[in-house]
Amino acid sequence: MVSVHVDELGGRLPRPRAAGPAARALGAIPPPVQILVGIVSVQVGAALAKQLFAVAGAAGTVTLRLFFAALVLLLVWRPTLRLGRRAWPVVVGYGLVLGLMNLTFYQALARIPQGIAVTIEFLGPLVVALAGSRRLLDAVWALVAAGGVVLLAETRGDLSLLGMLFALCAGICWGAYILLGAALGNRTSQGNGLALAMAVAAMIAMPAGLAETGAGLLSPWVLVIGLAVALLSSVIPYSLELEALRRIPPRVFGVLMSLEPAVAALAGLVVLHESLQPLQWLALCCVVAASIGATRSASSAG
Repeated sequence: MVSVHVDELGGRLPRPRAAGPAARALGAIPPPVQILVGIVSVQVGAALAKQLFAVAGAAGTVTLRLFFAALVLLLVWRPTLRLGRRAWPVVVGYGLVLGLMNLTFYQALARIPQGIAVTIEFLGPLVVALAGSRRLLDAVWALVAAGGVVLLAETRGDLSLLGMLFALCAGICWGAYILLGAALGNRTSQGNGLALAMAVAAMIAMPAGLAETGAGLLSPWVLVIGLAVALLSSVIPYSLELEALRRIPPRVFGVLMSLEPAVAALAGLVVLHESLQPLQWLALCCVVAASIGATRSASSAG
């Protein structure tokens, strides 16, 4: 899954420096369109990855995604290893959380529908947005999100409990990922920290991928699909979202990103033919509404 996000506490990931025809072409796209295309790219990539599970396994697919994403980012940014004592702990921590977030999310994706997995995972950023607030309105949004969770629990007859727990773990990692993103942006420049952190994430995932799939990861067509997943799920959305963050306020970004669970459900329906029950759609809408409300509430308070 995993796309780049900004939290309402002001933390942003490092932004690339625009240069060259490709950057000018990217900058010509309106920021809302960039974000929406990034969301669709992430979720189509996740749906494509799920189709690879039968051959490469969930951990093997994560390994391919993170390896190719790290390779592309390292080639693009060519980061220096001389980051300083304050930067390296953040880079390593960010990479560790990124690797665990992808591993647990793909384990969830292997067991439950994509829309449900992303909805549960989205509770992580929502908790970060609501944390520390004492306003009544934010308590209402928390209750709306909790109502969505209750609805999911009520419709759990055809859902894997283990898959839901993996999605919840991915959500916890996503919350930590957002908080560490602020420190990463402060202590590294441009995309250098992100590239190095992605390499750390790939190394975290690699033992699990090799243990699950072994030499099967080296199959040419598996490698091709793994590269496509990396481009769709990491490289393309990262580039689009980081460019968009240079031109729009965080509250607009947050509202648009709140649509991700709905897009995930649609991608699961169209690509994987995963249909959700009416109560599951209602639960998804509760989480989306809570996320939009919390984002707008936080921005108005600021």
